Amino acid sequence: MTFEEFNAALKATAEETRLRILALLADNELTVSELTDILRQSQPRISRHLRLLAEARLVERFREGSWAFFRLAERGQGAELVRTLIDRLDPEDRTLERDRERLIAVRTARIRAAQDYFRRHAANWDQIRRLHVADEAVEEAIEAALADRTFRSLLDLGTGTGRMLELFGPQIERGVGIDLSRDMLALAQARLDRAGLKNCTVRHGDIFNLAMAPDSFDVIIFHQVLHFLDDGARALTDAARLLRPQGRLVVVDFAPHELEFLREQHAHRRLGFAGETVTQWLEQAELEPVLHRVLAPEQGSDGKIAVSLWVACDRRLALAASAREVA
Repeated sequence: MTFEEFNAALKATAEETRLRILALLADNELTVSELTDILRQSQPRISRHLRLLAEARLVERFREGSWAFFRLAERGQGAELVRTLIDRLDPEDRTLERDRERLIAVRTARIRAAQDYFRRHAANWDQIRRLHVADEAVEEAIEAALADRTFRSLLDLGTGTGRMLELFGPQIERGVGIDLSRDMLALAQARLDRAGLKNCTVRHGDIFNLAMAPDSFDVIIFHQVLHFLDDGARALTDAARLLRPQGRLVVVDFAPHELEFLREQHAHRRLGFAGETVTQWLEQAELEPVLHRVLAPEQGSDGKIAVSLWVACDRRLALAASAREVA
């Protein structure tokens, strides 16, 4: 860094609130309103602090619809500097602990609101989803993406009504669906019972706390799940450890859009994802992205949003083979 850049970065961090913001952003993407709730300061003041941090290239700002998200810089010397500073902070410091407690409270309130939404809409979930995406075309694309080789086990994270288990259940030995909504799980279990899929089960669980052994599944699917989550990158990383060597992780979600009502009325946190965003998350999870495909809504349909499909592969067998070749 030049002297001016380094000096600006140090000045940006040399203030209590800004240092607390950096600590909060170390593991979370947050909005101005969320930081306002956590730090108990006015929105104009928090916005000013964020502007100074962004000008010093310590944080990055990206807008989705009417919301702006902030995260730590991911590249460059500013990113290296801010990570070094945060690593020197005592994680048990009372100020930082209090901020984390308030962060948990903010997240808990958001989860409760989402759970209430799922409870109210569980019975007509499939109909709601069809308003935004052509299910048949998406399901055909998922089947085609996985058609190159057979698989015996499937984990469907955020299983909802269990449609992915119903779709692939007849061709696998074991299928497991995880969801935080008990109302959704009841519908999923009823769907599996009607289909006679005794090889598939659903469980109540948290995507961010998967009590499962590593190397357990050939395929893991996130079907229209990431846009509800606070930390999609972490969810993919946590799931990746459950893949068997050469196993595949499939992500299906909305492409970027500006339909703000989905956030306001349907509990969406993110308004879709750019292709490179999820690809980068998959790479951070030490997976090899092998496919990214965008499905546009058919003309004349009710759908208004394109859908993206990503497939990434566990690289362990390929890396082992490469090491043998070098040896």
